[in-house]
Amino acid sequence: MATDATHEVDNQPPEFAPRDLWHDDVALCEAVAREGGAAFTDRLASYGALAGDALYAAGFDANRDRPRLRTHDRFGHRIDRVEFHPAYHQLMEAAIGQGVAGLSWAQPVPGAHVARAALAYLHHQADAGTSCPLTMTHAAVPVLRREPRLRPWADKVAAMRYDARDVPIDDKAGVTLGMGMTEKQGGSDVRSNTTRASPTRDEGIYTLRGHKWFFSAPMSDGFLVLAQADAGPTCFLMPRRLPGGERNDFRLMRLKDKLGDWSNASAEIEFDRAWALRVGEAGRGVATILEMVMLTRLDCMLAAAAQMRMALAQALHHNRHRRAFGRALAEQPLMRNVLADLAIETEAAVALALRVAGAVDAASRDPAQAAFARVATAIGKYWLCRRAPTFVNEAQECLGGAGYIEESILPRLYRQAPLNSIWEGSGNLQCLDVLRALTREPGVAAALQAQIEAARGMDAGFDAAADRLAEQLADAARAPHDVESQARRLVEATALVLQGAVLLRANSPIAAAFCVSRLASAHALALGTLERGIDLDAPLARVLPT
Repeated sequence: MATDATHEVDNQPPEFAPRDLWHDDVALCEAVAREGGAAFTDRLASYGALAGDALYAAGFDANRDRPRLRTHDRFGHRIDRVEFHPAYHQLMEAAIGQGVAGLSWAQPVPGAHVARAALAYLHHQADAGTSCPLTMTHAAVPVLRREPRLRPWADKVAAMRYDARDVPIDDKAGVTLGMGMTEKQGGSDVRSNTTRASPTRDEGIYTLRGHKWFFSAPMSDGFLVLAQADAGPTCFLMPRRLPGGERNDFRLMRLKDKLGDWSNASAEIEFDRAWALRVGEAGRGVATILEMVMLTRLDCMLAAAAQMRMALAQALHHNRHRRAFGRALAEQPLMRNVLADLAIETEAAVALALRVAGAVDAASRDPAQAAFARVATAIGKYWLCRRAPTFVNEAQECLGGAGYIEESILPRLYRQAPLNSIWEGSGNLQCLDVLRALTREPGVAAALQAQIEAARGMDAGFDAAADRLAEQLADAARAPHDVESQARRLVEATALVLQGAVLLRANSPIAAAFCVSRLASAHALALGTLERGIDLDAPLARVLPT
C-alpha cells in the first residue's frame, strides 16, 4: 500500500566512521616522528584504521550495555564476577594484542614508549573505559620487575595476550592488573588507610583484611593494593586466584554508579584474610606506588588530548556538512573562529603529551629527560585534564542539539572528560607536587628551564611569557610555602609556556597563533575568541582531511 512521505531527510552529515584515526591526525603523526617513534609507524597506522572503524563501533556497544556484578551463581556459590558486553572484550583483545598495555615492555627499544603512548591515544578515542585497566596494567610492570618472584606477572603483560578467563595466571598467556588504594576515610591521603596486612610464616606473604572504597578494574587477574603492615603503608600484589586455583578471600560488594567511564567497572571490595605478596620494602608502599605515577599521569594527559581530538573531529565533520543561512556552518565566520580555536588547543595538547612521552622514553638513558618527565607529567596532567571538560562542551555546542543526543559520541565524551582531573591525584595534588619537585628535587627546575630556553628567540610573545614565568619560578624557589596558595596559577603559566615551547621547536604552523592567543593575552575567557589577524586556515587544515 502506497504511503505519502511526510518529510525528506536533508542537511544532515554522513556517518563519521569509518575514519582512519592515524592518517587523519597530522599533528599526531608529526609528534610521533619528532619524539622518536617513527619505527612503529606501520603498527600505529594499522591501529588507527581499526580504532576508527570496528573499535569505534564497539565503544558504543560497550558503553550502552554496562558491566554487571554477579556475586553468586544460581546455586548460591560466591563467584564475585563482573560480566561485560562482548564488545568490551573485543576492545581489550585488540588493545592488548597491539601493545596498548605491553609494547613498551615487549620491545624495549628507543621510541617504544612514544609508540605505546600514541596507541593509547588512538584507543582512547574509540573507548575511554577500557583505558583504565590498560593503563594500570602497563604502569605496573616496572614495579613488578623489581621482585624476582613477580617477574612472571610482568612477563605476561609483555606477552601482549588477552585472556578474560577467571583462572590462575599459570594457565594464562597474558594478564591484566587493577589497583586498590582509596578508602572511605582517606581519599588521596592513602597514609590514613586502615586495611591491615598481617605477615604469614612465609617470607613476603601476607593476609589482608579491610575495605576499599574504590577498586579499579575488579575483573583483573591481580591487583596492586596498599595496606598497613607493622612497618607502615606497604604495597602488595593480590591475585584473583590463588596458585592452587582457589578464589582469593575477597568480596566485591557493589559496582560504583559513575558519571561516565561506563564500559569499565569500579567496585567496593572487602578483604577477609586475602592472600597477597609484598611488593617492595615494608613501610615503603607509597614510594613503591609512586614509581607508577609517571606512567599513569602520562596516560591521563593522553586521555584528555584524545577526548579533545575526537570531540573536535566530530564537530568539524558535522560543520562541514551542515548548512545554515546559505553556506556550510564551517564557513560561517564565528564558527570558524570557534573551530580554529579548538584546533589550536588540540594540537597544543597532543604536542605536549607526546613531548612528555618522549621524555619518559628517554628517562632511563638521560637524567635530564628523567627530571623533565618527573615534573612535566604533573604539569601536563593538571592542565590538559583541566581543559578537557570545557573543550568537549564547546565542541558539543558546535553540533547543537545533536551533540546532546546519545547517538552521537559527544555525551559520552562529556561524561568522561572530568575523570582524569580526579583520577591519579586531583588538580590541587598535581600543583603541589609540581611545586615540591621544582623546589626540592635536584635537577628538576633546570630540566624544565632547559626545555623552555630552547625556544627563546622564536616568538616575541613567547619570550615575554617565559620572562614572566621565570620570575614566578624564582619566587617559588625563594619561598615555596608562601606561594602554595598560588600553585595553580604557577602550573597553568608553566603549562602554557611549555606548550608554546614545544610548538615553536616543532616549527608547527599553529605555533604563532598559540603564542599570540595563549601567551600574549590576545584571548578572552571563552574558546572561539581569537583576535583578528590570526590565521584560521592553518589550524583547521590540519584537523581532518576532507
